[in-house]
Amino acid sequence: MSSDAPDPRRRLAAVSLDEDSIGRGNPDQEHERAIAIYDILESNHFAVANHDGGPYALKLGLVENKLAFAISTAGGEPVMTHLLSLTPFRSVIRDYEMICDSYFKAIRTASPSQIEAIDMGRRGVHNEASELLKQRLDGKVEVDHDTARRLFTLIFALHWKG
Repeated sequence: MSSDAPDPRRRLAAVSLDEDSIGRGNPDQEHERAIAIYDILESNHFAVANHDGGPYALKLGLVENKLAFAISTAGGEPVMTHLLSLTPFRSVIRDYEMICDSYFKAIRTASPSQIEAIDMGRRGVHNEASELLKQRLDGKVEVDHDTARRLFTLIFALHWKG
């Protein structure tokens, strides 16, 4: 294994969403969730502080208005559950929801340049959210930028109850 190859122990091998927390979404939302999980599993960096037993399985859910990261080994042994307050995410979730609504409406009726402008804004808010997530996980779970972006997509999916 070359020195720049990803460490197979520092990655997610499985990701799921707690169905009791989220319910089902509309087709666009379900599609976004499926793509985010697929993309995470294709390429990610995920390491639990002071634990060398990956790869990991992650189950995201909501517990008493907190985001629950239930982390186990790929073999099913519990590693930790980390709870994050959603309060710091409220503003970015609200902004992302508004821009996603605009985007999904635009892809049906707007010109390519209008869609591109909205998508640039959407990516900017998404990047802001992924940086916030990385900060909130600091010291507990290490993720790279792309993994944080995809995890935010799933966190946003938890916001889309019912």
